[in-house]
Amino acid sequence: MTAQDLTHDQQYKIQAPDDVSKLISKLAGQGKTNKVIWLALIGVFIDAYDLTTLSFGIEQVIAEFSLTPVMTGVVASAIVCGTIVGNLIGGWLTDKIGRYRVFMADMVLFVIAAIVAGFAPNVWVLIAARFVMGISVGIDLPVAMSYLSEFSKFNGSSNKAARLAAWCPMWYAASTVCFALVLALYFLLPPEHANWLWRGSLIFGAVPALLIIFIRGKYLTESPIWLANQGDLKGAVKILRESYQINAVAVVDRVEKFEQKHTQEGFAVLFNKTYLPRTIVAIVIHIAVAFQYTTIAFFLPSILTRFFHTDTLTTITTTLGLNLVFAFTGGLLGVFVASRFSSRHVLLAGFALQFIALVALSAIGDPSNSFFLYGAIFMLGLWLFAEGFGPGAQMMVYPTMAYPASIRGVGVGFNRAVTGVAQAIALFVLPIWMANYKTDVFLLVSIFAIVPIIVIGFLIKFEPTKHDVDAIVENKTPQGYLGTQVAD
Repeated sequence: MTAQDLTHDQQYKIQAPDDVSKLISKLAGQGKTNKVIWLALIGVFIDAYDLTTLSFGIEQVIAEFSLTPVMTGVVASAIVCGTIVGNLIGGWLTDKIGRYRVFMADMVLFVIAAIVAGFAPNVWVLIAARFVMGISVGIDLPVAMSYLSEFSKFNGSSNKAARLAAWCPMWYAASTVCFALVLALYFLLPPEHANWLWRGSLIFGAVPALLIIFIRGKYLTESPIWLANQGDLKGAVKILRESYQINAVAVVDRVEKFEQKHTQEGFAVLFNKTYLPRTIVAIVIHIAVAFQYTTIAFFLPSILTRFFHTDTLTTITTTLGLNLVFAFTGGLLGVFVASRFSSRHVLLAGFALQFIALVALSAIGDPSNSFFLYGAIFMLGLWLFAEGFGPGAQMMVYPTMAYPASIRGVGVGFNRAVTGVAQAIALFVLPIWMANYKTDVFLLVSIFAIVPIIVIGFLIKFEPTKHDVDAIVENKTPQGYLGTQVAD
């Protein structure tokens, strides 16, 4: 490839790792980078799909394997426990050995786990497969968020914040596809093979992972920012030219490996003086989202069945409709507002609407007539809509854009591990709360909407989209913006 083949006539001399990140921050968005973004989002699709599959099918699993309440809890929480392990391992590996190798190994793990889970002959095989599936989900998110951030520019309509926020509509698209597939299988499968409703939906999770594996060589590459931080300027420049269509040249092939000057190592760095406020905000957001999402989104079929007394078909169609009309639409709006408004303000608006919806659901209680029933369903939709454009979208913007590339995987992985722990706790306590407090459970969960408003609105006013941490690296003096131009 010659300089004339590239999109930009100007050439940029790469002298240090900083030059690569600043160049991407300014000029990314063309060439194969959009394909990489879509592949990363397909990874997110798989995560959401696998986490959603048993939210409806758990009742069939209980019937097929004659599960006790304790074993039901083990089956339901196996994937969440796996995500905690995967988040910690995946975040660390993403920073240590690179985005590409971790991503591809994870896709292979997805395929194996989905097929084994779908054909599980007993509950113990299902638990083990779901745990491994959870590890895959946990590994994927840190690397997917790194790809979304490091293959995007900082400003403009398709900037880092917007592309990171795109994880949310992709998540709800996966939930919608999951329930659409369940609905299709509901009509297609004869009654004597009804157990394949949950099995078929689990096995389908291998399909998008296989797609990524088959087309990886054509579009997917390593992150040039990660390569540059490893000292491989020649490799980083090659990707800039071939994938980004940016006309860059390396002054030297290699430099000394870039190490961020931290006094702590590993996860401890997230709690040093520089990053502690950011970590606190991210943790609050992730715990709040985990409890609320588990209550409304994961237990949505249970809410409809237990509190609103819907039959099986109505439960499936209502869940599908709410995800498509409210959650997915809210997610699309989240992508739009992420590139135009500060993350902090979007979060505050989303949490405020969720608080209103949860208090209203508690006030309505067990709907006594059609008017209150439709009102309650609308409030569920309002919560899903607010989740889509607000906390759901922004919860990944915060940790991804708060930490530089050198610790991004660790930062995202740690915060997702916090989410996993919170979800595991929520999966355990929420059924108890629902049994004891009925619809008053919504009032209890509203606490997780008001606390982040207090923290983000009044205590720690950190805004991750104000500065690009990849272009302005803490504890290191920037060496010129966009490198040095070379005359044609």
